[in-house]
Amino acid sequence: MSTHITMQTHASNYLSERRRLGFALRSPGYSVTSFARYVDALNLQEPLTVEIMADWARQDTGNSDNPATWARRLKNLRSFTRYLQQFEPRTEVPDDSIFGRIGQRLAPHIYSELEIIDLLAAARCLGPSPGLRGVTYETLFGLIASTGLRVSEAVHLLDTDVDLKSGMLTVRQTKFAKSRYVPLHPSTTEALRQYRLLRNLHIEVSDETPFFVGTRGRRLGHGLSLRQVCRVFISLRDQLGWINRGAHNGPRIHDLRHTFVVRRVMLWHAQGVDVDPQMLALSTYVGHAMVTNTYWYLTGVPELMAVAAVKFEAFTQVPEVCHV
Repeated sequence: MSTHITMQTHASNYLSERRRLGFALRSPGYSVTSFARYVDALNLQEPLTVEIMADWARQDTGNSDNPATWARRLKNLRSFTRYLQQFEPRTEVPDDSIFGRIGQRLAPHIYSELEIIDLLAAARCLGPSPGLRGVTYETLFGLIASTGLRVSEAVHLLDTDVDLKSGMLTVRQTKFAKSRYVPLHPSTTEALRQYRLLRNLHIEVSDETPFFVGTRGRRLGHGLSLRQVCRVFISLRDQLGWINRGAHNGPRIHDLRHTFVVRRVMLWHAQGVDVDPQMLALSTYVGHAMVTNTYWYLTGVPELMAVAAVKFEAFTQVPEVCHV
């Protein structure tokens, strides 16, 4: 590799190029930058090897002794090392053989209809009463459940992004630096209208006003923080005592998004709709860059597996064609 170009320069150029293409690269970006500093400190004169990368991966800031942690750090370097091969073809690319494969996708908690109803009812009762706090969280969680929005997308909506006349949300510059329009069901539009009417009794609204606002003290009229929303959700989750059906520590807000995708596919099956052509539309609706990401969200809940079993049974009963 050319000695007058530092690894940190390569890392900066690589990350800038990828981010211009729409990749946020938050966690990989930290890893690539850390690795570049590590390599520059070594003052290497030979091509990068997987041994050097593995030594760096073992030295994470948390001093972890878990090979899965090291494997995740190493995985963040793969695209970067392929990028480096254009400058030094002998650069090695790490694979799963060093620390083993990273754990597969953790199953989400797919909410039942009753669980969603109970969540919204519990949110509605948040104090102090009378006040805006309960209806804010009821409407926020209801919007995520009914549209499959990412929680960050819902929290960052401005009042001007919510067009209740046309029943349309404008979701701006979210993951992959893309914006999209999200049509709303009439019942969702009505719930947002009721929230806006109540909210406007408590605050003055401008073009920069968030749609969902804080309700107490200095936070009144200002946007909600993701940490605050998660804290409220965990409190409600613990209060409701759900049985966790996922592989995470407990049901998450993000699992409402998974639930939206699963329930939509189930509804299409119930309506006799050909699902495959509709998946691209669903992928666009939820803001996925690739339709494969939407298929990744599907989870084999019993109801969906029952539909699949019925379809497979019907397929196996189709008589064979005899060829003379």
